[in-house]
Amino acid sequence: MKKILLSVVLGISTAALAQDAAQPAQPPAAQAAAPVIKDPAEYNAYVAAIQQKDNNAKISGLEAFLTQYPNSVMKNQAREILMGTYQQANNAKKTMDTATKLVADDTCNLKGLTLLAFFDRALAQNGDPNAAQLLTDGKKYGQQGLDCLPKATDPDLLKNKDTMAGAFHSAIGMKDLQDKDYPNAIKELQAAVDATPDNQKDFGLVYPLALAYWPDPKTPTTPENSRAAIWYAARASALSPAQAQTQMEKYARSLYVHFHASDEGWPAVLAKAKTGTSVPPDIATLIPSAPTPADQAHDMVTKTAPDKMDFAQWEFILTNGNQADQDAVWTAIKDKPVQMEGKVISAEPDTLTIAGSSDDIDANKGDITLKFEEKLPVKMIPKAGTDGFKFQGNPSSYTPNPFMMTMEKGRLLSQPKPAAPAHKPAAKKPAAQ
Repeated sequence: MKKILLSVVLGISTAALAQDAAQPAQPPAAQAAAPVIKDPAEYNAYVAAIQQKDNNAKISGLEAFLTQYPNSVMKNQAREILMGTYQQANNAKKTMDTATKLVADDTCNLKGLTLLAFFDRALAQNGDPNAAQLLTDGKKYGQQGLDCLPKATDPDLLKNKDTMAGAFHSAIGMKDLQDKDYPNAIKELQAAVDATPDNQKDFGLVYPLALAYWPDPKTPTTPENSRAAIWYAARASALSPAQAQTQMEKYARSLYVHFHASDEGWPAVLAKAKTGTSVPPDIATLIPSAPTPADQAHDMVTKTAPDKMDFAQWEFILTNGNQADQDAVWTAIKDKPVQMEGKVISAEPDTLTIAGSSDDIDANKGDITLKFEEKLPVKMIPKAGTDGFKFQGNPSSYTPNPFMMTMEKGRLLSQPKPAAPAHKPAAKKPAAQ
């Protein structure tokens, strides 16, 4: 799996999950429903450890307690506190080691499962050499956490329900993305992004969500998925580390151009995405589909009179336009003398095959059949391959696919005649999207 992050941005604070457990325990007499340590020495060791103010001292005390009393009724609580203390000390490895032991004994310990799902996903995204295994483990803990979450009853724990759900969904979604299970990756990563507060949106989730919606821009996807990918890529550019912002904006713009066929309207999309959150309801208006070839042809007819068009535009409209647009162009040019130049593809005394558009000139492909009323003298027959060949003819018929226009009353020109509309030969045909 390619590295998905340019830099890790941790989107949730798991320190809060360990905070309550890290508070000093009350004496057994004050906790009627809590486990009771009956051995005074064990109780004193436990209280002495959790009441340490210094993290290193608390870690040492709790590790010693768990070693000396491995079967204590407070074992899991001690591990929760130890896990939270390691996290506060920024020791990810020990945090995860402790969480793993905690979850092994208490399979629905949501604090441990959240930390494991979160750290497995974050470390994998940050380029850990063991990323594949981390994502596998993260998905396992994520699913385990989602299965256990409905069973939770602790009101303090349930305050963080959305945060925990986000960690579980994101771990599952990242593994699904690695496995190219894009529909499920979309489902899980979207749930993770939606569960994250607006002021804590995570680049490490928003960017992968864009990738899940449209993994390969060269391969078309649904319009809905294309628009979602563009939106979340643009959102990711706003959330990305400063050094990656330009690259992310370039990526988001490339998706937009792939879908829309131009960058027209892109600045407005980027500006709205940088201030928005979820996909807006007017996304289809904000990011319209690329115009069809028929749409492009109609736009040409609307903006330019047929006798002012170049030959490539005629060819595009007569090939791709609706019948009304084709008729409008053909009525305007049929049987009227046209002067232009092109490349001779083949030559006979009474007929020349000529390439008139730039694309067909490059492809050495004829798109005009020029017919003469009388055979040309041998010395006047142009050679095949002659470029910049100037001629005049009256359009009389055409076939749209493959395109070929027949012109009658052919004439060889030494200079353009001002009486007839002149058409530049080297115009490219508009790209049909």
